[in-house]
Amino acid sequence: MKQNMILLHGLFGQLSNWDSVVKEFSASYNIHVPALPIYNTPKEEPLLYLLEFLESFITENNLNDFILVGNSLGGHIAVLYAARHKVKKLILTGSSGLYENTTMGSFPKRSSVAYIKARVEYTFHDPAIATEALISQVLSITTDTQKCLGVLRVAKSAQRHYVADLLSQISAPTLLIWGREDRITPIHVAHEFAGMIPDSKLVVIDECGHAPMMEQPVAFNFALKQYLSNL
Repeated sequence: MKQNMILLHGLFGQLSNWDSVVKEFSASYNIHVPALPIYNTPKEEPLLYLLEFLESFITENNLNDFILVGNSLGGHIAVLYAARHKVKKLILTGSSGLYENTTMGSFPKRSSVAYIKARVEYTFHDPAIATEALISQVLSITTDTQKCLGVLRVAKSAQRHYVADLLSQISAPTLLIWGREDRITPIHVAHEFAGMIPDSKLVVIDECGHAPMMEQPVAFNFALKQYLSNL
C-alpha cells in the first residue's frame, strides 16, 4: 500500500509549485496537494484557521502515517501541525515561523507590474524562474481586493505566530531542504530550525532561492528521495 504525502504551498503559492514533486513521487506515494483557503480566512487568528483546515482535510480523507511537506507559509502550518499531532516524517523548505524577510505590507499600494515582477524575481536566485505566467498569477492576487486582504491577514498572523517554543515538541524525523541564496528565509533560519527540532537534518542546495522544488527540482527531489529511502 502506498504511503501518503501531503504538500502545502506558500502564501502566494499555487498547487503547480509542486508539479515536479508530484511527477517524481506519484508512482510511489499517494500525493495530496490541498488548496489552502488563504483568501477566505477570518479576521481573528487566520493562521490557526489554516491549521484547522489542514486538520479537517486529514480527518476527512482518513490520512494516517503520512509525510508532511511544506514550503514557506506551508512549512509554518506544517510545523504547527507536527507540534500537535503525530507525523511520520516532516519536510520543511524555506519555512516561515522563525524569521521572514518580507515587504508584504507594501503590496496593496504598489501592485504595478514592474514592482510585482521585482518581488517575484526576489523569491528566486535565478530571476528567469519568475516567468510571465507566474508574475501574472501574483498580480491577479494583489489587484483583487478580497484576495489581497486575505493574503495580508495571513501574512500578519504568521508574523505573530513565532514557533521557536514549539519546535522541541516535534517528534517526527525532519528534513530541512534550503536554498543557499534564499533571501526571504535566509540560510541562518534553516540552521536555527535544525538546532531546535530534535531529530532533524539539513540539506542546502546551491544557486537556489526560497522555493527549491521549483528552482532546483532535480536536487530537491534527490534530497527528498534519499532521505525517505534511508528512513
